[in-house]
Amino acid sequence: MELRQLRYFIGASEAGSLLKASTRLHVAQPALGQQIAALESEVGAQLFNRSSRGVTLTDAGKVFLDHAKVVLSDIERARDAVRELGSVPRGEVAIGLPTTVGLTATVAILSACRTRLPEVRLKVVEAYSGFLREWLQSGRLDLAVLFGDAIEPGLLKQPLLDEWLVFVDGPTGPKLPKRLPLSALARRPMILPGKEHGLRKIIDDACAPLSIEPNVVAEVEALRSVKLAVQSGIGATILPLGSVAEEVAQGNLRSARLESSAMTRRVVCATSMARPTTPAKSAVHSLVHDVIRDMVLSSAWPARWIGEIP
Repeated sequence: MELRQLRYFIGASEAGSLLKASTRLHVAQPALGQQIAALESEVGAQLFNRSSRGVTLTDAGKVFLDHAKVVLSDIERARDAVRELGSVPRGEVAIGLPTTVGLTATVAILSACRTRLPEVRLKVVEAYSGFLREWLQSGRLDLAVLFGDAIEPGLLKQPLLDEWLVFVDGPTGPKLPKRLPLSALARRPMILPGKEHGLRKIIDDACAPLSIEPNVVAEVEALRSVKLAVQSGIGATILPLGSVAEEVAQGNLRSARLESSAMTRRVVCATSMARPTTPAKSAVHSLVHDVIRDMVLSSAWPARWIGEIP
């Protein structure tokens, strides 16, 4: 298998036509078709559906496309790593942030990167932590902030902090005490994510030993929609304090600590042990660690720092 075959395959998949791809790639159409046919023969599967209207990926082609992009990306990273030895870190680094973390830290990370690593171009991806974990393992991300420090094959996790999960209610209604018993979740209408969501699992695991059944009136995954629903008085929710700090300060939401030591969430910075490192990747890893540490120690991120302190 040759690198040019992978480039031809990716080019054809993006163009949707061998004719268009041959023009873009500056290669004769018959030669392009022969190289793709040879690639299909080597992988033992048809990668394209061919018709008079062009080409579309088969199911095997869709799977192969993800791997082909990773291979070419690794080649580019290898070249960059050699070129960057002893020089200023440069190039693209892809980092993944869960939505609640992105809301708290994205701007600070971007600002610090522009100052400390001006030759590095950050690609920030915000998504659910489960997706980020998969993309980190597949090579689409260089590092990711994830929840939980449980050992996972192929991942190296650096614990950063424990953040508090708080009861969040709308701006009106009965006065909230500074602390609420966990049993309040059975009495108040609650808007929570679905049972497969990591945050919901923490809540359910904390309630189960006490035989508390949260009064869930709606399951909503999108953070913005949850906050808007709570603000409108439909129900209360549970979120990290940092993700609602701005709304609480403005009086649009109210929060209260829950009387349960289980209502915390560990935040880690994860990398794939199977992926090669580069000077830029190492520099961004250190930068993310430093930025989040400074935010916690300055109380900009309400949490308890558990990582290293120089």
